[in-house]
This record gives sequence, structure tokens and C-alpha cells, in this order.
Amino acid sequence: MSGQDISSNVNSRVLKPYQEARLQNTENLRKLVVEAAATLLQEEGPEAVTVRKVSERMGCSTKIIYSLFVNKEGLAQQLYLDGCKLLANEFEGTPQDADPAQHFLNLGEAYWQFGQRYSSYYKLMFGGAFADFKPDEGSLNGTVTAMRQLLTLINNAQKQGRIPDQYDTESVIRIFWASLHGVIHLYMGGHLGDVQSAHAVYKQTLSLIASSLFSDHNA
Repeated sequence: MSGQDISSNVNSRVLKPYQEARLQNTENLRKLVVEAAATLLQEEGPEAVTVRKVSERMGCSTKIIYSLFVNKEGLAQQLYLDGCKLLANEFEGTPQDADPAQHFLNLGEAYWQFGQRYSSYYKLMFGGAFADFKPDEGSLNGTVTAMRQLLTLINNAQKQGRIPDQYDTESVIRIFWASLHGVIHLYMGGHLGDVQSAHAVYKQTLSLIASSLFSDHNA
């Protein structure tokens, strides 16, 4: 083997680990930036999440943030996906019940708790807090994944004949989401009084949805 061949092999062995390390460092940096943005989001609300403020929190230049996310909307995209994970965790931690109607009520309560516990994420994801941000297909898929528990419940209830045939899964999800989001959004806008009053309206709305969807509902 010639010296040139040996040199070429050595360079190829060095190049791959270097490229991998560079990619890993970039990914780690992206995670740190998202964590800084998430902290701002939770502590100060969506209006505080600007490229300048995130760079100040990170102690780096805005150029680095732009190189990683292109613009503020790119950063919002990552925060949206983080919010989907938080919502999924809320649903996955919800107590299951043999009665699908009661399980439905439990998931509805989990959605309320997500809106309370992570109000800034909720406003970013569903409240239009970032005027220029529109979820792309990946983000919308993240929302579907977050609601997997609800999708599974509805599908099983339909197979058991607990939900009338005129309702398909997509319609049920839209009824659930639109109705409950409406209550939360009105509360966040100051239209339903204090949190106790708003929660009471929310639970009444959830109960009406459940009683109209599920046959033999006695919750």
C-alpha cells in the first residue's frame, strides 16, 4: 500500500468522527437554545420569546440563533413540538377507566390541566400568541400524536357501540377540541370570571359532550 493510500485512509477515519461530533454539537446547541426559549416562555410568556432575548439568555449572538433556526418562527416550531410532548404526557398520565365515558371525562380534565399548568405553551400552540407562526405538517402530526390516548379511546368506544354511527373519529375529536378550547380561550381572555368559575363551565361543557356522544352514559 502506497503512502498516499495510507494517508487517504487515515483522513477518512478522522473525517467521519469529526463530522459526527460537529453534528452532535450543533444538535446539543439547538437543544440548549430551545431550553432557554422554553424557560422564557414559561417565566415571561410568549411575548418574551424573541431571538434577541433568547440570545441574551444564552449569552451568545443573535447570529448563532438565526444560523440554527433561520428565524423566530423556526424556534416557535420547536417550542410547539415540545408542547405536544407535554400534552402527550398529560394524557398518558391520566387515570384510565373501564367505562369509556368516564375515561373521556378524565382526558378532558387532563386537557384543562395542561392549559393551566402550561398556559404559555397553550397560548403558543392554540391561542395564536405568535401571530406569524403557523404549524406545519410536522407540528400538526405532533398534535395528533399528543392526542393518541383520546384517539384510541374513541376508536374502542366506537367498536363497542358506545358512540352512535353518525359520529366518525375525526368528528368526535373536533367536537371535543373545539368545544373545550373555546371555554379555555374565553377564560384566558377574561370572559368567564375566576379560575373556579371557568373550570365549572368547562366541566359542564365536557359533561354535555360526553352525555351526547356516549350511549348509556351515567357519569
